Amino acid sequence: MTDRYAVIGNPIAHSRSPAIHARFAAITGEDIHYERLLAPVDGFVAAVDRFRRTGGRGLNVTLPFKLDAFACADDRSARAQAAGAVNTLRFDDTRTFGDNTDGIGLVRDIEGRLGVTLAGRRVLLLGAGGAARGVVAPLLQAGITGLAITNRSADKATALAAASADPRVGTIDWPREASADAGGERFDVVLDATSAGLRGEDLPLPAGWFAGCELAYEMVYGTGPTCFLERARRAGARRLSDGLGMLVEQAAESFFVWRDVRPPTAEVYAALRAEVDTH
Repeated sequence: MTDRYAVIGNPIAHSRSPAIHARFAAITGEDIHYERLLAPVDGFVAAVDRFRRTGGRGLNVTLPFKLDAFACADDRSARAQAAGAVNTLRFDDTRTFGDNTDGIGLVRDIEGRLGVTLAGRRVLLLGAGGAARGVVAPLLQAGITGLAITNRSADKATALAAASADPRVGTIDWPREASADAGGERFDVVLDATSAGLRGEDLPLPAGWFAGCELAYEMVYGTGPTCFLERARRAGARRLSDGLGMLVEQAAESFFVWRDVRPPTAEVYAALRAEVDTH
């Protein structure tokens, strides 16, 4: 019998995860069916329960449910515990296992596909929600020398920094306007973990944050540069990337969590990149 998996979120129609996992299944010979699952903002648990009762074996979890997924997991991986957020659920008999593959997906994309070494670099992380939570520990494990977190709600940034319990992690104030002084802050890598890219919102980021920046990385993906990437380009960032590679890499790790098979990613990324860029 074909095993059922899905990606759950709100919105969800834009998700490329079904195409990714269909390719993984074809490459590895695994017999799975993968779909999109739209859940009401206040109905995540009920939607998960329905999917599981009708034979679902696992879920990828996207905005805005990664904290809800953490709460509903009976057992969690060490990286999920460190993140305080879950993007992968696996249903094991009567228990639910939660994992977080976002961070390892990001690191593998940056270091493997883009060839940017993270060790010794200073990183700025925009946002402190579920997406940001998943990448802090893997970035630290990659050997970065410093991580500055900024968020509209300063208390969330402070809480995320404190939860890391690592002296390399701190916070900086969220800018109120793009002309704001960068305060002498300089970063090698700037990561946008907010949902602004999905909404087409332009964040008021000082140009100085991108001065000498080797990589500006947008953790969402789409057809064309986001406002964040355009602002980074104008400010002089040397390289730009959306999050399509991260999506593929975190999906491969989720596939491994579910099936104990690690699919290759280069071919899948290339095919997906071509599809995205022609639409």
